[in-house]
Amino acid sequence: MHYNDWGPQDLAAPKARVLRKVPAARGLVVEDVQTGWVGAVVRIEKSGGMHIMELADRRDKVRAFPLGFGFLIDGEPVEVVAPAPVAAAPQKTRTASGSVKVEGLRAQVAKASRIWVEGKHDAELVEKVWGDDLRVEGIVVEPLRGIDDLTAAVKDFAPGPNRRLGVLVDHLVPNSKESRIVADLMKSPAARNNVLVVGHPYVDVWQAIKPATLGIPAWPVIPRTMEWKVGILRAFGWPHTTAEDIGLGWARLLSRVNNYADLEPSLLGRVEEVIDFLTAPVS
Repeated sequence: MHYNDWGPQDLAAPKARVLRKVPAARGLVVEDVQTGWVGAVVRIEKSGGMHIMELADRRDKVRAFPLGFGFLIDGEPVEVVAPAPVAAAPQKTRTASGSVKVEGLRAQVAKASRIWVEGKHDAELVEKVWGDDLRVEGIVVEPLRGIDDLTAAVKDFAPGPNRRLGVLVDHLVPNSKESRIVADLMKSPAARNNVLVVGHPYVDVWQAIKPATLGIPAWPVIPRTMEWKVGILRAFGWPHTTAEDIGLGWARLLSRVNNYADLEPSLLGRVEEVIDFLTAPVS
């Protein structure tokens, strides 16, 4: 025996073999060394603090095994590990109008341009659905209390390329009082290119709420001899004799509106048209 045949390296323990880690993806075929079971991964679950995989053989019989060592893939010893968790795709938060919500952006200082609507209820409905978008753009909604003096009001506003005006009018249909007022306004040189008037066909903005949103088949038909809002509240069996009753009735209706899907397309399109007009670059 030669003493030179011995050395420190001969007395050291052999290094452990580092096995390749293989995620237990569905469809992966592995062999359990201890039982000889060969199968494809069909399911992964976590039970009792450990991951379990189910292997289905060629006869579709299934057996469960804990993940870890003791498996072969094409004859190669491997360590089967849990698959990496799939990161959830970031959800885009939507505003009530359906646009992508801009997180962390402060409302802009109000621009000179404005949206005018006929009354308080119109303004509250526009604010509820488009409020987030309008704050990002710096556009303010103002109620007019009617449009009988619209031409004079627009003249006082003095619209211009950097001071545009969008007007949303109730019951803007051919041969109506409203259509005549708008036609008169648009003859004004100041209104040309700087004012956009749009309208919906409803007697009142209340009707722009879809009946299905309120759980009714259709809006009640109110005789011309009765004030429309009073008639609506009366038809619903709600208090309707005072201004406070009307305000509370509107609040109940507005509370049913959550987003743009609760409103009629004929209003949605007109409001979007006004916003696009007011935010378009000045040429």
